[in-house]
Amino acid sequence: MSRRYFGTDGIRGLANRHPMTSEIALKVGMAAGKVYSSNGVYRHRVVIGKDTRLSGYMIESALMSGFTAVGMDVFLLGPMPTPAVAMLTRSLRADLGVMISASHNPSADNGIKLFDPDGYKLSDEAEAQIETLMASPTEELLVPAEKIGRAKRIESAQERYIEYAKRTLPRNIRLNGLRVVIDCANGAGYQVAPEALWELGAEVVKIGVEPNGHNINLKCGSTSPEALCEKVRELRADIGIALDGDADRVVIVDEKAQIVDGDQIMAVIAESWHRSDKLTAGGVVATVMSNLGLERYLKGLGLTMVRTPVGDRYVVEHMRKHGYNVGGEQSGHVVLSDFTTTGDGLITALQVLSVVVDTGNAVSQVCKRFDPLPQLLQNVRYEDGAPLEQDAVKKAIDHGKARLGQNGRLVIRPSGTEPVIRVMAEGDDERLVQQVVGEIVEAVRKAAQAA
Repeated sequence: MSRRYFGTDGIRGLANRHPMTSEIALKVGMAAGKVYSSNGVYRHRVVIGKDTRLSGYMIESALMSGFTAVGMDVFLLGPMPTPAVAMLTRSLRADLGVMISASHNPSADNGIKLFDPDGYKLSDEAEAQIETLMASPTEELLVPAEKIGRAKRIESAQERYIEYAKRTLPRNIRLNGLRVVIDCANGAGYQVAPEALWELGAEVVKIGVEPNGHNINLKCGSTSPEALCEKVRELRADIGIALDGDADRVVIVDEKAQIVDGDQIMAVIAESWHRSDKLTAGGVVATVMSNLGLERYLKGLGLTMVRTPVGDRYVVEHMRKHGYNVGGEQSGHVVLSDFTTTGDGLITALQVLSVVVDTGNAVSQVCKRFDPLPQLLQNVRYEDGAPLEQDAVKKAIDHGKARLGQNGRLVIRPSGTEPVIRVMAEGDDERLVQQVVGEIVEAVRKAAQAA
């Protein structure tokens, strides 16, 4: 399905450049509003949240104008995590939810993510329907003057989400006595995440909580956890928590300032829920990038691990279809469907803290569930053609798979957002992994140059 605006995760791009312009945002608001307000029985409403990028003001205003022009009432949340927007879409009985964010991208980028009334990201079919309407003449979408929508700010949004996040923990769990450092990436979670931790009893040290419109994800947050590691080490904290710009993913840092990725986090939660009989479908859903060590660890517990293509939407789709309640990505985008419809960095961190409190063990003990296998990822950029279709590349891939055999894994895939081939291998023998990746990368480079 060829699409003009929507990519793998909504619409995203450089702010004030196509497609991330006020004009496009206005059309998105009008088209999406029309699709989700066809029933005239009641006043239709849309919830809009954003992260802390300067361009969020521009996009928010344009979307609001588009939605009200087609008769929808707009509820503005201000800076709020992506999962909070999904939750409040359901809570406020809205017909549509919108998050303005480019997640972990630099501040100059921005994006528009849309959620259905149940808080799930829109299907390809719904996005295609919106794109079709975006091409319609404006006059066909507008409502009469007396039916124009209203807009208002929801002052209680932060309190609603904080209370919701706290209630995902058992009533007897308190964080008293724990020193927690949280890095909010100068992003969407900078107010709600530290407050929730403090209300649960933790001693909270905050970094990455001074957004200025330009510093989101800048040398901070889950993509740059070095500052968090240093602060944990300096303060001898019990745990560090790093969110990304829209707070839908998390990286944990233990008391030794060692980084804990999404694979280890999924192992911690899956094992805990399995022991308390809360884990459904007998396993977890991960992507092709998750470490083989996680798969082996879960197998040792009698649990399965299903792999999907890269992207949280594929993880969520499989979870919904087959009844899993734990899934996610190595990057820290963890979906716990008992509580959320998308990744939620704060709620994921709270589940890890629950295990820490329940066991009385240090974070390093709780979060080191398995030894990851040596894993190497290299990217090869190309200009034109299809390097993976070349015979020499296919031969190198087949040879690499044969060499790794049953003791390793090979994943080669084109990027969904840029002209790059990603070559990843893992196995018990680190030197062999390096050799296999090197040979395939060289074959892809030669094929790319010959194109």
